[in-house]
Amino acid sequence: MNTMKTFTSLVSAAFVLLSLQGMTQTVNDTTKVGLAADSVTTINLMPSQEAELAYNAGIEKMKIGDYKSAIEQFDEAIKLKSNWGKAYFNRAISKKEKKMYQAAIDDFEKCLSTPDTLTDVYYNMAQVFVLLKNNQKAIEHFTRSIELNENSAQAYYYRGNVQFNEKKYKEAIDDFTKAIEQKPDFAYAYNDRGSAKRQLEDYDGAISDYNKAIQLNEGMTISHNNMGSAQRKKGELQNAIDSYTKAIRAKSDNYLAYNNRGSARFDAGDYKGAVEDFSAAIKIKGDYAYAFNNRSAAKFKMKDYMGAVDDATKAIQINSEYAAAFLNRGIAKEMLRDNNGACLDWGKAKKLGSEMAAQYLTDCK
Repeated sequence: MNTMKTFTSLVSAAFVLLSLQGMTQTVNDTTKVGLAADSVTTINLMPSQEAELAYNAGIEKMKIGDYKSAIEQFDEAIKLKSNWGKAYFNRAISKKEKKMYQAAIDDFEKCLSTPDTLTDVYYNMAQVFVLLKNNQKAIEHFTRSIELNENSAQAYYYRGNVQFNEKKYKEAIDDFTKAIEQKPDFAYAYNDRGSAKRQLEDYDGAISDYNKAIQLNEGMTISHNNMGSAQRKKGELQNAIDSYTKAIRAKSDNYLAYNNRGSARFDAGDYKGAVEDFSAAIKIKGDYAYAFNNRSAAKFKMKDYMGAVDDATKAIQINSEYAAAFLNRGIAKEMLRDNNGACLDWGKAKKLGSEMAAQYLTDCK
């Protein structure tokens, strides 16, 4: 699924540019014969006005992405006006952007007594807990945000993402459905609901949602890729290959789609085509261990046992705990009559959790 791996901060609610009231500067000119004198009277700002100036300066810094300077301006505003909820809120947003997550939470908590920002406070706190990988806290805070605003498609959507990560697929589907009810053209919600359905082996439902996502947003290359995976699970290999091809046409550097199309071609017995696709994935992403391991398996099928060993070794160099790569390398070594090397690889694969490796080890002393 699309872990829309960046959340959008709802800063707009706090982007209230405050104008200064009653600020004037007077200049008195007194002219006499043989004498010219200018006297300037400076109006001293009240603390509340100075706080507003610092706050507005902080907002301007946020607009240009200078969050460090924004924090400094909000610091000054809060010194002058210690109970200013919006200053705390925007300082928290700035701290989140600077990855000062605990400090951001501390500032958000200071806003909880400000009713007009509560929905945004809970929503943004939830996002910070997601970044901290505290899914339970994230769910709690998205839920609180939803209780305050039941029409928030974004809150339902992001809570659905967290539910998905927690493998609570039914709950995720419910949340994505709520998001779609609030925002019928929410393409990402359709895509992610499809992925949750795919996890529950509802492949037809998944394909339907992926199709809807693509109808709403033709640029959703991830939906073509995901649909191919659902079709592959159904055994519709040619349809899967076609879907992966569409993903590649939409985004030529889509190494995931190349790898997945290679897997579908492997399943269809087209090992040469599979090797070509895995090679394309590796060319785009040279440290993609999965593609090296998959190409090893395809080369094995083509009886290129040395090539299979080399590719499995590269996968292991990238990921030293890749059980499947050890298993595959051991199988290829056996074909090269390196029985001792095969047994060592299978033993390693078993230690890393490969159940299949135990079957091969029965032939080893």
